[in-house]
Amino acid sequence: MSEPRLLMLDEPSLGLAPILVDQVFDIVRTLHQQGITILLVEQNLQKALEVARRGYVIETGSVKLSGTSADLLADPAIRSAYLGL
Repeated sequence: MSEPRLLMLDEPSLGLAPILVDQVFDIVRTLHQQGITILLVEQNLQKALEVARRGYVIETGSVKLSGTSADLLADPAIRSAYLGL
């Protein structure tokens, strides 16, 4: 690929050892810093929001919550339901 502008990833951490998950997200972060737009579908909410500017929580096909990564990570409902905190 020559100078892609968009990368779409569906569950890039699925089935990977934790060390590999960290490496995948380091690469995603680097690509984003290089100006590539990334559309990421990921169940590991903590990792996804660490590299994202915005997030969307989708349940049964509907957007239930959306906002900046910082706002979503600070939301008590998100922390309880999705992060186990």
